[in-house]
Amino acid sequence: MKPDSMTVDDLLTSAARARDAGDAVAERRLLDQALALAPDNPMILNACGMAALRGGDPAGARRLFQAAATRDRDQPALWINVATACRALNDDAGEQGALEQALTIDRRNFMAQLRLAELHERQGDAVAAAIGWSAVVQLAHAVEQKPPIVIDAQRRGEAFLSAHNRRIDARLDALVGDKVETMGDAARRFRACVDHSLGRRRIYTNQCAGLHYPFLPADEFFDRSHFPWLADFEARTDAIAAEAIAMLRGAGPMIRPYVQMDAGSPETKWSGLDGSLDWSACFLWEYGVRNDPVCAACPETAAALAAIPQTNIPGKAPSAFFSILRPGAHIPPHTGVTNTRAIIHLPLVVPGGCRFRVGGETREWRVGEAFAFDDTIEHEAWNDSDEIRIVLILDVWNPYLTTDEQQLLAAFFEAADTPVV
Repeated sequence: MKPDSMTVDDLLTSAARARDAGDAVAERRLLDQALALAPDNPMILNACGMAALRGGDPAGARRLFQAAATRDRDQPALWINVATACRALNDDAGEQGALEQALTIDRRNFMAQLRLAELHERQGDAVAAAIGWSAVVQLAHAVEQKPPIVIDAQRRGEAFLSAHNRRIDARLDALVGDKVETMGDAARRFRACVDHSLGRRRIYTNQCAGLHYPFLPADEFFDRSHFPWLADFEARTDAIAAEAIAMLRGAGPMIRPYVQMDAGSPETKWSGLDGSLDWSACFLWEYGVRNDPVCAACPETAAALAAIPQTNIPGKAPSAFFSILRPGAHIPPHTGVTNTRAIIHLPLVVPGGCRFRVGGETREWRVGEAFAFDDTIEHEAWNDSDEIRIVLILDVWNPYLTTDEQQLLAAFFEAADTPVV
């Protein structure tokens, strides 16, 4: 085909072939011919800019890329090309302006976010770089099949953010470290605030399958000061543990799978534990009903439960049971029924490698050290050891409820459960 009879598309195709063949002279001649035919065509202007950039003319490339971008303002890739030419010219302001223009068109453009994060890091603006790299990491996490450039960007972003957070921690410790040490449980809340701000943890909210009582603090682990009776309860640990071990050795049908799904239930996260003794329970109280045979076999445990302020709601509470987790078992993330209660764990038999997570905090059970948590905040448990783990679990009122509120709630549950005549 004669050059003077070639269309713009023909010229662009031939120029691409010349580029692939390494013939820069022919490529530029063909692009010049295309530009003469359509001087305002953004595709041609961009192709000419790419050729100029490869030819070592970043100033010419920037001019051509800017011309292309101004004629097709909805294409972020054109503004990213402008930024590339500006970077080659060490024009930080021009690069930033072009990248911000690209992000104005598409805030989730990965390359624009990556280049902007790199620019801020190169300039030494740690705060802006942290914001930029956070965006890059979030976008990378959303990519299922990650190409190498995304994998590399995510790795670099996470490394930068980790180092940045360590520097903030060091400065913070120098400023208020002594004060935080004296704050008790408030220090845990402050640390959670800092970790959330730095992107190191989520803040979990209540997810109630049943009754949600509004405006109660959504605290993962309750402060021990809310439960002044815990120390006396913990003092009975050895006697309670001995009864639990005896029950495990000889209780037979008194110990049953904790998860028992109705026949025909669809597949869920609980299906693996359905009917399994990997997670089993031996109830002393269940939904407000005393299990007399178990309480008779465990008099020390029954007495310990009678000595604390358990919830009393007929048909609902209290509940108290030995929770038995076999070696290698995992209780998947889940949430409870109502935030009107607090769940108490008294660890009785705990080999190494047993962990319990509530929201953003993971703890190891320690024999004789009880704790209380809100089970409507997502939680899960692991036994990564080769031995049985046993914990006494019971429920009490949420400590933020007043006595009047407790009485009103008990009346509400009674009214709700009474058949309408």
